[in-house]
Amino acid sequence: MFINGEWKTTDNTIDIINPATGKKEYEVYSGDQSDVTAAIQAAKDAFPAWADRAAIERADLLLEIYHAMVEKKEFFAEVITKEMGKPIKDARGEVQSAIDYFRWYAEEARRVYGETIPASTPDKRILVIKQPIGVVGAITPWNFPLSMIARKVAPAFAAGCTIVLKPSSKAPQSAIEMAKIFEQVQIPKGVFNLVMAPSSVVTDELMDSRDVKKITFTGSTRVGKMLMEKAAKTVKRISMELGGHAPFIVFEDADLDQAAEDILATKFRCSGQMCTSTNRIFVAESVAEKFTEKVAEKVRGLKVGNGLDPETSVGPVIDGNAVDKIKSQIDDAVTKGANLITGGTDLADDLEKGNFINPTILTNVTQEMDIFTEETFGPVAPIIAFSSEEELLKVVNHEEYGLAAYLYSNDMSRVIRLSEKLEYGMVGVNDPLPFVVQSPFGGVKESGMGKEGGHHGIEGYLEEKLVSIKYKR
Repeated sequence: MFINGEWKTTDNTIDIINPATGKKEYEVYSGDQSDVTAAIQAAKDAFPAWADRAAIERADLLLEIYHAMVEKKEFFAEVITKEMGKPIKDARGEVQSAIDYFRWYAEEARRVYGETIPASTPDKRILVIKQPIGVVGAITPWNFPLSMIARKVAPAFAAGCTIVLKPSSKAPQSAIEMAKIFEQVQIPKGVFNLVMAPSSVVTDELMDSRDVKKITFTGSTRVGKMLMEKAAKTVKRISMELGGHAPFIVFEDADLDQAAEDILATKFRCSGQMCTSTNRIFVAESVAEKFTEKVAEKVRGLKVGNGLDPETSVGPVIDGNAVDKIKSQIDDAVTKGANLITGGTDLADDLEKGNFINPTILTNVTQEMDIFTEETFGPVAPIIAFSSEEELLKVVNHEEYGLAAYLYSNDMSRVIRLSEKLEYGMVGVNDPLPFVVQSPFGGVKESGMGKEGGHHGIEGYLEEKLVSIKYKR
């Protein structure tokens, strides 16, 4: 752990298992409530001086982080692949995203603007200024163990906030290596603190503390709801990116070859373990068979294996529990009448030691199947045919989730019409990767609240203060 600028070890350790091999890759130390308390106190003590620093000084430190990470890009990618399994080429993309966040918010640190408001009388001046909110508790997931840290820490640093970070116990090594970068560039003591302890211990301490002014969380909807309830005790600011159940919609006028290729990016990247992963593929009836054949051909060409192999396109899922859940969804769908086009749960002998699931395509999927309504978090693509826009709109908007959606059509009227009717926070039109550092990322409904990324991302770490000045003319 990294608390108040010092590394701390304990008598308790956690083994981090490579999901591709079943072998131990790392060993990290785990603390207790006293460590979390110490981290919060360190962040509280460091906040006044950090908040008072000129924006240009904080920006310069963020640029130093950016340059230090560029020098270790390949090292970070290997750490990610070893701890959570994604193919090395995808890990490199994640590292680049993390790097880009620090560069972006180094620039945004200098653009925290207030405003003046015309007063009702000539002897007043009304100002609105923006100030850092204070100590931030950040909780990050295992599926993007580096970029999710950057997406939270970079805007917090830029705004002048201090951080207590709790990474996932399934993939914490990226966070440790990130802390080493902060130490290298001499981020002031207490500005960044990294704690590892049982999740309930960390969350209870963060949520109960009145010194922690904001919680930023990426993870499951279930845990997000629990944190929201606990935040009410001290009325903390919260921002959350939660679960998703993204539809991928293909109309008859779409470029079917491009849409089939893009399915690989939205469904099988990171083995489908993304909140923005495609979970249901809706295809116009007139092209459903043709499109399924195109997707199946591409999926059969994917190589499953250890992410460190540069030829691997689909790595393992995170652990045995994930394997069991995905298998259960496949079995439930097939039992209820779905057709298994390719994939399934049978694995090659050399994959049996890891947590692998073959890339799978199902057709004839109906609303009665678990996979239609439950987030899969795995490389399984259920295909559903539809006959009209009206029929599509009756089923495409999910009661609970509303994070991302993908729409493929070259009819601009249809694109505008459906983009406005899709109840999702982000819509990629003929675009499988609409998520970039300069744009806002976030969902609606139970998929979260608040935005990360873009100039919008820094706003969640700032408080607006009214200053009304009356003076003698």
